[in-house]
Amino acid sequence: MKTCFRILFALLLTLVTSAALGETVTFTDSLGREVSLDTMPRRVVSLYGSYAEAWLQCGGTLAGTTEDAISERGLAVEESTQIIGTVKSPSLELTAALEPDLILLSTDIASHLELREVLEAMGAPFAYFSVGTYREYMEMARIFCLLNERGDLYSALTQSLERPIEEAVARAQENPLYGRQTALLLRAYSTGVKAKGSDNLAGAIMNDMGLVNIADSTDSLLENLSLEQIIVADPDYIFITTMGTDHEKAMEAIKNDLSGNPAWQTLSAVQSGRVIELPKDLFHYKPNARWAESYQMIGEIIYAP
Repeated sequence: MKTCFRILFALLLTLVTSAALGETVTFTDSLGREVSLDTMPRRVVSLYGSYAEAWLQCGGTLAGTTEDAISERGLAVEESTQIIGTVKSPSLELTAALEPDLILLSTDIASHLELREVLEAMGAPFAYFSVGTYREYMEMARIFCLLNERGDLYSALTQSLERPIEEAVARAQENPLYGRQTALLLRAYSTGVKAKGSDNLAGAIMNDMGLVNIADSTDSLLENLSLEQIIVADPDYIFITTMGTDHEKAMEAIKNDLSGNPAWQTLSAVQSGRVIELPKDLFHYKPNARWAESYQMIGEIIYAP
């Protein structure tokens, strides 16, 4: 796999060098679209705060981005960077006025996918990305670093992020408990609670680190969260992430739906103090350059002496 990545990096480096000389640079986005740029992008608009942060971390500058870059990511953007709306309702009028040479979107946001035909009509280059795992983040960062001609930053990410994660997973795989402990991942909203499988950020990390997510083998648990089913499975760990701005109401939803029931106290995870709320910035929002911290935290929780 690493050899393939090195080959891809070399090929992209050749393309970027060609673009610097006035030729076209081409890459494939997460929708399988071939994106061609006549020059290196310098007026980039990100319709997702996470990708705005990643673009900056990879040496780029932003002409515009959405409000969540400030409210959720806490980015200190330049005064010249315009806020062009919210992540779910970005203003295409403001975006077009910035005359972008590249627009960044997410395949995981329905309203972004709906913009494809309009963006094609606008004529501005755009690219979709999907980042649910650190591997996908590294692939996106590779493209971003190359487009910004900052191979040094990609090398730094390999050392500070990819290598520590691979080492953490390797240590976990050597532990006798790897693959033998079960967990339930809950996502709490102000209006309710849902079980999540391994097809999301936190679930993928848990899976890599050797936890067996009980929701992966119980489809009905994903569709209709049931305390009775949780009691039958009796997971070793229960992890909680919250969504939205009202943390208090999200935790209240857990109490109303689950923990307020006396039967909740019979769970092994509850009795052993293994009901753990995971920090939103590492397990709900994309960690970006902090992915290694997410893996380290899970490792310390489940494999600590």
